[in-house]
Amino acid sequence: MNLTLFLLALFDGIAYAALVFIVAVGLTLIFGVMRILNVAHGSLYAMGAYLTASLTTFVLAAGLPPIFAFPCMLVSAILIGVVLGGPLEWLLLRRIYHKPEVLQLLVTFAIFMILEDVQRLIWGTQPIFQSTALQLMGNVRAFSVNYTVYQLILLPIVAITLLIGLRFFLRRTVAGKLILATTEDREAAQAIGIDADKVFLLTFIVGAGLAGLGGALASPTTSILPGIGADMIVLSFAVVATAGLGQIEGAALTALLIGLGRSFAVYVWPETQVLVPYLIMVAVLLVRPEGLFGSPAARKI
Repeated sequence: MNLTLFLLALFDGIAYAALVFIVAVGLTLIFGVMRILNVAHGSLYAMGAYLTASLTTFVLAAGLPPIFAFPCMLVSAILIGVVLGGPLEWLLLRRIYHKPEVLQLLVTFAIFMILEDVQRLIWGTQPIFQSTALQLMGNVRAFSVNYTVYQLILLPIVAITLLIGLRFFLRRTVAGKLILATTEDREAAQAIGIDADKVFLLTFIVGAGLAGLGGALASPTTSILPGIGADMIVLSFAVVATAGLGQIEGAALTALLIGLGRSFAVYVWPETQVLVPYLIMVAVLLVRPEGLFGSPAARKI
């Protein structure tokens, strides 16, 4: 592998890892607090991508400047979290918190399937590509490689900002401390007056919004078509399991590891690009069943 291919693989891996982390950290947050493996997280990612593409197309058709493509991403993430995530938690998930894990998986899988059909009903089955944000930021020459500013600079900055902001939110704000208290012991938190239902609702809205944000940020970089949600949720589960359930910082490092592994596989041995993330997961779990950064009794977020 020459220097140019090495740099391309490195940059691709970093950009892909940033997207995977943004989605996986929402899944980690939901599981860390609510103890539910939310299979529907992948559909929320896909809905964020579709909604962003549609809003951007509408904004451009209305004659507004292309720069409005970026606010469309934020609006889409908020809508996914509040309009879609909030009602899902309130109407469905709240009723299964104390049910067996198998039932929880079945319910969230059913939500996933319903949302997949909703996507086909609204947007059809033909690929959608809306790259205005990507083109607007242009390219930059890094060493001997021309690469998009959007993927090389913006996506990693968003991921790093999200990691720092999420840690600040959980450790330094009242709402974050309420979430941590409920995570540690729900019954004790309720006994001192914390409304666990509101904490769970807030957590799911934030987690769903992060899934939508991941889809929104991914929309300019890829074709949006049915099935992208399934691919992302499986990869997000791999990141969460490899890092250790409930580990936010661990999810960031694991996403980088898996992103780079997948990217280098594309350039060195393309037939294994789908397999590599799961080989990494299996190798880690064989040695450390609790994950790279987890512990057998951990409930950390």
